[in-house]
Amino acid sequence: MAPQRPEPDESADWRRPVNRIAVNVMLDGGVAALAAPLARWLADPGGGLLHPLWFIAGGAITLVISSLPFRVQQQYWRFSGVDDLLGIAGASAASALLFSLGLYVTGFPIPTPAFPFIHALVLLVSLGGARIVYRLSCRRSTRRYPSSQVVLIGSDESADLFIRAIERASHPAFRVAGIMTGGRRQTGRRIHGVPILGHVRVMDDILDRARGGSEWPDLLVVTDAEFRGEDLARVLASAEQRGLAVQRAPDLTELTPAARLELRPIAIEDLLNRPQVDLDREGMATLLRGRTILVTGAGGSIGSELARQIAGHAPGHLLLLDHGEFSLWQIDLELSERAPSVRREAILADVRDRDRMEEICALYRPDLVFHAAALKHVPMVEANPCEGVLTNVIGTRVVADAAARNGARALVMVSTDKAVNPSSLMGASKRAAEMYCQALDVAARSGAGDAMRCVTVRFGNVLGSTGSVVPLFRRQLERGGPLTVTHPDMRRYFMTVSEAVGLVLQASVRGTIRDQAGSGTDTLLRSGGIFVLDMGKPVKIVDLARQMIRLAGLRPQVDVPIRFTGLRPGEKLFEELFHGREAPAATDHPGLRMATPRMVDRHEVGMVIDRLADACHRGDIAAVLALITGLVPEFAHNPTGDPHDTIVGPTADPTDAERTMHP
Repeated sequence: MAPQRPEPDESADWRRPVNRIAVNVMLDGGVAALAAPLARWLADPGGGLLHPLWFIAGGAITLVISSLPFRVQQQYWRFSGVDDLLGIAGASAASALLFSLGLYVTGFPIPTPAFPFIHALVLLVSLGGARIVYRLSCRRSTRRYPSSQVVLIGSDESADLFIRAIERASHPAFRVAGIMTGGRRQTGRRIHGVPILGHVRVMDDILDRARGGSEWPDLLVVTDAEFRGEDLARVLASAEQRGLAVQRAPDLTELTPAARLELRPIAIEDLLNRPQVDLDREGMATLLRGRTILVTGAGGSIGSELARQIAGHAPGHLLLLDHGEFSLWQIDLELSERAPSVRREAILADVRDRDRMEEICALYRPDLVFHAAALKHVPMVEANPCEGVLTNVIGTRVVADAAARNGARALVMVSTDKAVNPSSLMGASKRAAEMYCQALDVAARSGAGDAMRCVTVRFGNVLGSTGSVVPLFRRQLERGGPLTVTHPDMRRYFMTVSEAVGLVLQASVRGTIRDQAGSGTDTLLRSGGIFVLDMGKPVKIVDLARQMIRLAGLRPQVDVPIRFTGLRPGEKLFEELFHGREAPAATDHPGLRMATPRMVDRHEVGMVIDRLADACHRGDIAAVLALITGLVPEFAHNPTGDPHDTIVGPTADPTDAERTMHP
């Protein structure tokens, strides 16, 4: 038989801290034993340095006793700081008083009245000095083995944390040569001996002065998590001109002493210059907590983030509905790990299936429905027009009607900026869905009773979403390029997924439970108003491509080419958040604005949708286009991708739908 391995002694792990505390006690006691005769000699030089053994032992014992309330024995010498020094000062003063009191009680004369003060100072200097010497000896490896020199960019607090993290490393990879901050009057000062070189806005001058000198960095490190947007973009541009890489430090507040300090690339999301918007968390909790909530399209980018954020507000029952098996399984698995206490159901279903949706709503009777299910890829819907209309228009009506019949309090529809002056069938179909939800909501707000509210939220692209340009560029970069951009003037609005969903929930609160008498926002809602997220400024796609190449440490058109492929069917050069006739109105929340597009009677839009469903099931694409154009007259179809090749209005004879909508 093979010899049995001895069982590990688990008690040894518990003894190690006790052993280290015992070492601290012995070291501090030894220092205090030497400090007592030294203080006696300083107070009375004629008394000599030699004293009885009990005198030396008394100095050690009184310190050990006095340091207990200040927990001096538990201090970690390598990481000693100001708080530790204050503890040592308290223990030194208490020990000096206790020692002098012991001398008085035993009848031993106190050399001079100043002896207790001198004794306390000697203890403070001795104990504090021992810790400083030990900490400096631990830092010697930091200054001996750096492999690269960095300049920090960020606040003085974040620079302090970064330098401290380097000091803790046994074999650090960096030596900090300087700091650039956002403070106006910090130039020339030092943090842990590292000079503050100046304001980040004048980094060009700072780097030009440092070129070729000892302070020239190998790398720029952004230490402040809030440093982003235009300021970060300027830093990246300056660094690129000088051949310097820029990376970001990890969250230094969560870095444990044993963790390794690893830098990470700048994320493209960091370049969005978007101020943080305070959300009504209390209102969200009131809206969501304990309720049955249905999320359609739960496996998609928006739907899955909706599910995550809703799960964080403790719903009573979370229903995840999607037509895709794998994506639904993914979000269900994630929530089982992230929010195991939330009761949930994963439901495979097609929003176009009227009987199935009626069955689901009748069984679970959701209080709130977040309708994110849609076909959103413009060229894909152009190639499959009937499928796009069936999902985006017919599916929206099926979900809304089933929810309303089964007592839902509200439906929140996720829309898109492509619904504004649409040139694609996808955009036109989403505008048609908006119109149906508008009609339902106006009827609910103008009538009595508990009719279901319909809140529509419109926004642009989200970074990292399925089918968006950012994942495409990342895949192309991994293959070495080229990066493909449809047109050099193409612009889009961008927002992060989490930010967009947070504002969708905010709009849901504002559109359902925050009604205020006489409020301008409520007046607009009663007139068919649609919430529009504040998307900031549009971004040129070619600039986004160049920036992603730079963030990968490469040079645009040198290391990685950019190729223009031409507009795809249905695409526009510029997306819009408001129709020309929609005057954008401010709301009582800074992240939300409101559009007031024209209204259509629910009965009239319902009749057109009936005809659309019939045409789609027949596969009559010409009739589908004619009916959509009649419902959405601003639809200027661009089926070829040529910006000059648009079909304004239907190509067939006017239909009953057009006569109904525009007599």
